[in-house]
Amino acid sequence: MSKRKLKQSSKENGECISEMQKVLRERFCHHNANGKLFGVERQYKHLLELLKQTALHGESNSALIIGPRGSGKTVLLSHVLKDFNKMKEVRDNVLEVHLNGKPLVYHEKYFFFFSGLLQTNDRLALKEITRQLHLENVVGDKVFGSFAENLAFLLEALRKGDRVSSRPILFILDEFDLFVHHKNQTLLYNLFDVSQSAQTPVTVIGLTCREDILELLEKRVKSRFSHRQIYVMNSFDFKQYIRIFKEQLSLPAEFSDESFAQKWNNNVQHLSEDKTVKDILQKFFHCTKDLRSLYLLLMLAVSTVSASHPLITASDLQELSKQLSMDSKANIVHGLSVLEICLIIAMKHLSEVYEGEPFNFQMVYNEFQKFIQRKAHCMYDFEKPIVMKAFEHLLQLELVVPIERPSVRVQREYLLMKLLLDNNQIMDALQAYPNCPTDVKQWAASSLSWL
Repeated sequence: MSKRKLKQSSKENGECISEMQKVLRERFCHHNANGKLFGVERQYKHLLELLKQTALHGESNSALIIGPRGSGKTVLLSHVLKDFNKMKEVRDNVLEVHLNGKPLVYHEKYFFFFSGLLQTNDRLALKEITRQLHLENVVGDKVFGSFAENLAFLLEALRKGDRVSSRPILFILDEFDLFVHHKNQTLLYNLFDVSQSAQTPVTVIGLTCREDILELLEKRVKSRFSHRQIYVMNSFDFKQYIRIFKEQLSLPAEFSDESFAQKWNNNVQHLSEDKTVKDILQKFFHCTKDLRSLYLLLMLAVSTVSASHPLITASDLQELSKQLSMDSKANIVHGLSVLEICLIIAMKHLSEVYEGEPFNFQMVYNEFQKFIQRKAHCMYDFEKPIVMKAFEHLLQLELVVPIERPSVRVQREYLLMKLLLDNNQIMDALQAYPNCPTDVKQWAASSLSWL
């Protein structure tokens, strides 16, 4: 092959890799409704039926999607809305509005996707509603006495179009529990109140990871909520987990370069059957079924691909999994001084002797002194103020935390503390600690305190 053709082929390969990375990164980051749902078919049918009742029959509803972080609440909602949009009756019945700025983006219907992380108060939330409805000109400089009056005006403005009947509206509140902390829960009260009204078909869908969310609602808000709760848990098995791995990493049929896509997808199929890759995925699966941890692994793997390294290998995934599973606290221990290591070991022994009960600096110092006097042959006997400074550094690193608020009546030497490292973390960190004195390692390995 001539240099010119080789250069052109390399350029085309680089363009394919760039396109592949763009497609897959958007998929991992935006939680698009790709592939199949696993283990939430019942929740899918329930939620879809709920939205159809609003769009087709004008019924107002409210519901909460509850599940731990990474359990697939947003993905479930994405699938439901995607299929909901395909229905001809919905397209004819629901007006369009353009949304952007959130992972869940639709350019159809009245889908309001609010985040409690962004709309931190009701004024901002109402301003966002107005913007997404394109009613800034209608509102103008009008001054309203309350949130309810403002919201009622917006809904009334929608009824002044060509159609006589009101259009169905779907409100989606991400991080629902953060809206609970708004003053008097005014936003939630008014949205739930409107959802009970026969005038405007409104459905309010909240997403939260708190199972006790209903206990946080005010009585007047709770009384207007329909108490529909859709629980989402990661209930798929390892075979389905492998399928998710393949589906998320595979390129779509509409990819521009069919030859590259086929080569890439064949490699993905080979990876899914590789024993090393299966062992890596098994560890992830047993550690957490949070798909976001899998997406992060795949995101990093895709980032390693280049013109000189065009395909992901099992060794790439193995190295990246080690980086992701690395203990951050153990890494902090690697950078500590030998004195600080000794204090952590002293705390470890105190926790063993007193069965996890809290300790104070004076107890740690006494334990350290016993070690110096009886076993240490290469450790310098530091003065107490220096030991205290080392202890305070551990406190700053949050390897040690107080169990009660500091008080002027309690001397800092006697403030009760607890250690945030377990035995395995300490021993693993010591094994990797450079030039750690042998006596210190032996002291740490001892199951009994130096009494």
